[in-house]
Amino acid sequence: MKINKGNWKDECGVIGVYAPNDVEAAQLVYYGLYALQHRGQESAGIAVSEGTSIDSHKGMGLVPEVFQTSQLNQLQGCMGIGHVRYSTTGESDQKNAQPLVVSYKNNDIALAHNGNLVNALSIREMLEDEGVIFQTTLDTEVIANLLARYYKDGIVSAIQKTMEVIKGAFALVIMMNGKLIGVRDNYALRPLCLGKIDGGYMMASESCALDTIGATYQRELAAGEILIIDENGIESIPSNKICQKKSCIFELIYFSRPDSVIDSIGAYQFRHEAGKILAKESVVEADIVMAVPDSGIPAAIGFAEESGIPYGVGLIKNRYIGRTFIQPSQEQREQGVRIKLNALKDNVVGKRVIIVDDSIVRGTTSKRIVSILRKAGAKEVHFRVCSPPVKHPCHFGIDTPDQEHLIGAIKTTTEIKTLIGADSLAFLSIEGMNQVTHHAHKFCKACFDGNYPMEVPRSGKKLIFE
Repeated sequence: MKINKGNWKDECGVIGVYAPNDVEAAQLVYYGLYALQHRGQESAGIAVSEGTSIDSHKGMGLVPEVFQTSQLNQLQGCMGIGHVRYSTTGESDQKNAQPLVVSYKNNDIALAHNGNLVNALSIREMLEDEGVIFQTTLDTEVIANLLARYYKDGIVSAIQKTMEVIKGAFALVIMMNGKLIGVRDNYALRPLCLGKIDGGYMMASESCALDTIGATYQRELAAGEILIIDENGIESIPSNKICQKKSCIFELIYFSRPDSVIDSIGAYQFRHEAGKILAKESVVEADIVMAVPDSGIPAAIGFAEESGIPYGVGLIKNRYIGRTFIQPSQEQREQGVRIKLNALKDNVVGKRVIIVDDSIVRGTTSKRIVSILRKAGAKEVHFRVCSPPVKHPCHFGIDTPDQEHLIGAIKTTTEIKTLIGADSLAFLSIEGMNQVTHHAHKFCKACFDGNYPMEVPRSGKKLIFE
């Protein structure tokens, strides 16, 4: 997500590297995390190993703020995992930075997690009743404790038994005893792909991280798959359960970088095609098509191509300011929008403008964007959204507001148009979105249609932690 939509927040990014050919894994993990920085800006961490013991460094802030050359040089090892984090309902605190490193029966285990468990609270309470002490507010620590509990029969058995207990979305990278392990939940809700590097392998939340360090994309991990990489090569252990793939559609709508491939679909191509379909569905006379940068750009280009209306730049983004959605309060986020976006008046004044964005959540940012364009002299402002109205909260690692704060759940399109001050407003239909994916049944679209792939909390508030 490039501009705050009211309260959309990226989940996290994970990466794992196995590079035995005299390559320091920490350097590769560092550059991979740089490529995944858009997935989390609160904290970053790297853990490395030569085989058994694990060294780590993590802290609050962006990747280059957390890691200096001296710190990277101290992280010696041919294996490494990394994590960039944006908290959902867990506390923004250094104690919650990942990877999480724990010791159990003379074994060090490092774990990085992208996702959210819907039953983490009940599991944590059960473990605490049995005397387990927690150091963080992460559901990742719940996973680590379960792995330790079931480890007596080996790590694969421990992971399989843990997967039977936890419910929700998770993409994991685990490092222990000379092994790099990747795990994807039984619905493949959160992304995780495999790449090959010289003499080794890597896994990452997005393929753009593979490109950054020169790895060759191999494939996505399958739903429920456990992938083990060690000195013997690579071993895939498919799930012994029935898996129904339901990847998060918002990865394609805007979470992922446009140059990433998510579940065999290019994010840029998806957004571009969505813009073309939106143009067919919501014809309007105008002089220029513009995008909310950066996430709306591919869709706006597609909209312009299909409609025949010229594409132009109308909003200038200050690229030296952090993302507005990482600010801790709504007031600070709105101030972030004001200093982050400015209209290019020469392209706007006297024009009938179509502004294309990827989503509307609360409507506050959309309203401010319309206001910016009107103050710059736009004759008309027609708002077009390349996703359906968001009507339901996400429980699987994307921090969305409770349903009563989702404008698409409580207001009609006409009412939203009036609230944001646009001359017209149109959303991409669910049918249009399904047309872009070509395999609509393989995606979770619960934020639009309320059809969650599993039972979720119905209290209006998401359960805990990461």
